Amino acid sequence: MWILVSPAFIKWFTPKNMGGITLFPFIILKEERLKTDKTFLHHEYIHLHQQAELFVLLFLLLYAGEFLIRWLQYRNAYEAYRNISFEREAYDNEANYDYLKTRKWMAFTKYW
Repeated sequence: MWILVSPAFIKWFTPKNMGGITLFPFIILKEERLKTDKTFLHHEYIHLHQQAELFVLLFLLLYAGEFLIRWLQYRNAYEAYRNISFEREAYDNEANYDYLKTRKWMAFTKYW
């Protein structure tokens, strides 16, 4: 896993209110200061595990598909994003720094 800071690159891939994106094996941040944000990084580490389980491409397809379903359900992009199973798992456990030590395989499925 590598952490990269590239504001010019990341602005094309994330909405304004997001600090970064994880594309296995990279965590790409908008701002240098996020390198020291333990909770933010832990959220992204959870996404690394999800992507490794699903071999990245399947993760991206499921993520995009679930976003579309949630967007149709909520008619709001932010609500759709927050209710994607991958995001729900990451947000629910981002402050539990021991979570990845005990996380079960495919744990995001309990959030479907």
